Amino acid sequence: MNKNEIRNFCIIAHIDHGKSTLADRLIEKTKTISKRNSQNQLLDDMDLERERGITIKSHAIQMEYKLNDTKYRLNLIDTPGHVDFSYEVSRSIAACEGALLIIDAAQGIQAQTISNLYLALENDLAILPIINKIDLPSAKTEEVKDQIIDLIGCNETEIISASAKTGFGIDVILEKIISKIPPPKGDNNLPLQALIFDSVFNPFRGIEAYFKVINGKIKKNENVKFFATKKEYNADEIGALKFIKEERNEIISGDVGYIISGIKNANEVKVGDTITHVEKPCLKPIEGFKDVKPMVFAGIYPVDTEDYEELRSSIEKLQLNDASLVFEPESSAALGFGFRCGFLGMLHMEIIQERLEREFNITVITTVPNVSYFSYLKNGEKILVNNPSDLPDLSKVDKVEEPYISAQIITKSDYIGPILKLCIENRGVLKNQIYLSTKRVELTFEMPLAEIVFDFYDKLKSISRGYASFDYQPIGYQESNLVKMDILLNGEQIDALSALIHKSNAQSIGKKICIKLKELIPRQQFDIAIQAAIGAKIISRETIKAVRKDVTAKCYGGDITRKRKLLEKQKKGKKRMRQVGNVEIPQSAFMAVLKLG
Repeated sequence: MNKNEIRNFCIIAHIDHGKSTLADRLIEKTKTISKRNSQNQLLDDMDLERERGITIKSHAIQMEYKLNDTKYRLNLIDTPGHVDFSYEVSRSIAACEGALLIIDAAQGIQAQTISNLYLALENDLAILPIINKIDLPSAKTEEVKDQIIDLIGCNETEIISASAKTGFGIDVILEKIISKIPPPKGDNNLPLQALIFDSVFNPFRGIEAYFKVINGKIKKNENVKFFATKKEYNADEIGALKFIKEERNEIISGDVGYIISGIKNANEVKVGDTITHVEKPCLKPIEGFKDVKPMVFAGIYPVDTEDYEELRSSIEKLQLNDASLVFEPESSAALGFGFRCGFLGMLHMEIIQERLEREFNITVITTVPNVSYFSYLKNGEKILVNNPSDLPDLSKVDKVEEPYISAQIITKSDYIGPILKLCIENRGVLKNQIYLSTKRVELTFEMPLAEIVFDFYDKLKSISRGYASFDYQPIGYQESNLVKMDILLNGEQIDALSALIHKSNAQSIGKKICIKLKELIPRQQFDIAIQAAIGAKIISRETIKAVRKDVTAKCYGGDITRKRKLLEKQKKGKKRMRQVGNVEIPQSAFMAVLKLG
């Protein structure tokens, strides 16, 4: 097969606009898998993806389709739609020449649609606009067509109407993929250049790297080299990414495939790396693959300290499959040894924690999430603060800068009031307000990233009854009046609960945390003082009263001194217990801060 008969494309859309269903219909239509093996959300192979009805990982599959007596090879990459997984989308886009832009006929264009579209346009991809779910009674097909024309400046005839559920329009989509998306450009005669866009860990065969050949070709049993790590391997097996992987002897430029070369060590394969030949290597790696920037940081610790090494290898294997996960070792006085992990958002963090528990059977404790700050000392030194406990003494600090974002919210005009109130409460500043139609409006805010880390997205969804869509981009750091708030239990600082917060919110947040911890920490046989402090100043306190035994119950007569003697004896015991007693903090207490609203 020559490269003019190959098409590489991905599917991009906002969450829940029907990407996975459309991918199922394309796979059915091209008879890529038999009816017997067919199921809904076919490419979503994780239990988590099926349960939540979302795509977390991008998935590649090769299909074959015959048009006008010519057999075409179609490489499809299905991508996630949630804002937390936009890195997966950027990896998929780097391996494609075209993209299907799917828009829900009932919901219209939403924030992540625009964000993913800009990613595709930056990479010069051919865009096929598709209106999905036209069979819904609430579909506003004509209105959504106008929105698409405004957004990408196409003609109305270029927009494909489809229903992934019923299969309407699937033939048209396949024909347009072949006619509108250009074949890959590469040259088979140049030295090998192949881009790794994903990798998975196979417990029996080591690491499988998924790649797209940009130039040259790769054959079975050739000696290859990975550009970033400079390591050399033998291509033991190469093949096509069919539903069940299909071994091949050669993969030509423009095509997508996998390579197994017996790599056991997770950090030897980097997503975005270039594969080349050992004998005739290419001169430079493939450019244009963007680096991941974690937005949210949290500590992950094993419940049992003996599981530390097992947790390390589990996180390394997860990182193979999810290149946006960043981690480094750290230790905590309260929790022992663990890892400081960087995530793209709160959903991403939740998914990683759940995958560790399901796939590797490790129970972990997650600390309060936070973002990274820059601290400028009075001697001119600049320090990156990923963990609140790393913040230097405030007497040495000149200023602290926190990351800001530009947030786009697209909503129905009925909900503008509550959304403005929510954003202003979270230190947001309204920068722009554009009416996309009489009933839909786009609001642009500048706000601190720390304010959206916790439950901002949940609150936004609830006040807009699920109609508002949200997307954000980092815009740099700005100076802010931040203070470090510590939580003390019986005078002992719990470093895992420390947080950097804005001075204006410190009092109220401190009080809420103390009240929440009072509810969650079980009562002991001695009083537990919960305090929130800024430096040496206590700003809030709650006390968990001791569980007391009625020691005077057996005194039913005689002098008062008999009762007093028993109470004094109990008092001494309580005092000694407080000195040696240990307060166990449940995992729910570490996550309690997220539910303060």
